[in-house]
Amino acid sequence: MAWSEKGLTIVASTAFEWLIKALRPAWRINSARLAQELHAVVTGTGALLIDGPTALEPGTVQPLPLERQALAVWTPADIARRSLWTSPDPHSAMEAIRSSIDEAVSGFASLPGALAAEVSGGLDSSIIASSLVRQKPDGQRLWINAYGSTPESDERAYVAILGQSLGFKPLSVPHVTGRMTPDWLAAMAGDFRPGLNGLDHPQDVAWARHVVDGGASALMTGKGGDSILFQAATTDVFTDLWKSRGWRALGHPDLAELAAGNEISIWSMIRTAVRYSAAGQTPPRKAHPILSPLTEPFVGHPWLQDLDVFGPSKAFHIAGVADSVSHHGPSVLSRAVDVRHPLCSQPVVEACLALPTALLTAGGRDRGLARQVFREGLPDTIVNRRSKGEMTRIYGRLIVDNLDILRPWLIDGRLAALGLIDRATAETELTPEALIWRGQHSVILGIAALEGWTRLWEDRLGRAA
Repeated sequence: MAWSEKGLTIVASTAFEWLIKALRPAWRINSARLAQELHAVVTGTGALLIDGPTALEPGTVQPLPLERQALAVWTPADIARRSLWTSPDPHSAMEAIRSSIDEAVSGFASLPGALAAEVSGGLDSSIIASSLVRQKPDGQRLWINAYGSTPESDERAYVAILGQSLGFKPLSVPHVTGRMTPDWLAAMAGDFRPGLNGLDHPQDVAWARHVVDGGASALMTGKGGDSILFQAATTDVFTDLWKSRGWRALGHPDLAELAAGNEISIWSMIRTAVRYSAAGQTPPRKAHPILSPLTEPFVGHPWLQDLDVFGPSKAFHIAGVADSVSHHGPSVLSRAVDVRHPLCSQPVVEACLALPTALLTAGGRDRGLARQVFREGLPDTIVNRRSKGEMTRIYGRLIVDNLDILRPWLIDGRLAALGLIDRATAETELTPEALIWRGQHSVILGIAALEGWTRLWEDRLGRAA
């Protein structure tokens, strides 16, 4: 972020409390942008919620003075356009994926600091672990796994298989939950943007302690793989093919597997693709009954504008890349250790964006190409796995058990006072019965985090003024 104050141009990556108090900037929360943020799926970059500072966005050059327009020199769509006119053979595509991941892993592993690696039991962290073992066989101080209290959130069996295959002994620790408090909700709120990367606060605190106690000062993760390596092997993949090839899309070798995996007929996929061809793209947005309708048109993230040249699957891929930036947001863990996400790095992002989604989902599988690339280095149990670790019940129980905190936090909060939350609807929706029926637990946690951010910054800017 950058801003001008008392003859100075200040650039800072963190909203230091002492700096705000010393300079007393004449900033104000922009309630219209706050409303947009509540409905946004992609966060972490884009328009700031505060009038005053300027965000130095990824992929842009900001001229001085700050009033000048930023120049975009890189966007995901620029790279994704390569997928429209080139379709490399599978061998070349596999080599591009392998070399980019190995490059990113090697680069991050070569940075200073004793390294720990997160192994969830899923494909993405297993790919990172495989690359680490090949390139830095003795470079990891700690291999760590967190398991939940429900069967679908306990992946220790897969982690044990991975450790046996790659030659490491994992440390498995229970996923930590705790009583939600206003201090917890406010702990994510102190920076320029809401701290959505630290929503699982008790686990974040415990994870940081385990990594530090294990002697590591950096943590390698597999975050971002679902989006970047492309998990969404839906019928939209066929719609992308149809948009670019027409009837020739029926010659796609994975056509039957894609239809079977989505429990739909090939003719139904064709009908959907034909109807989509004139539909165009609309920015993805959240929907929850407690959110008041927007009074202005929804804008969405700047990287998700003008994507009509792409089919729905590649547009979703671009949205996933934009959302992956949020993994680098501040949290208790990121303040304690250097958190590194190789799958969110530019070499991997560009290699995957440049490939058609039909190639990324080879075999009609989620992350199908990545599975083929790393098949030789990983156990078949993990490569062929169709299930996925699931924390939905954990977070659902967290919200239900803390409704006595969340209900007044939101119903009597600042977002409701600004008209951005419908109080009457929140009274009926924030109940155990409605939550069991509707779910959307992550949306509610995100709204609660924005409430904490609004309260802190209203107090901070009020005191500064």
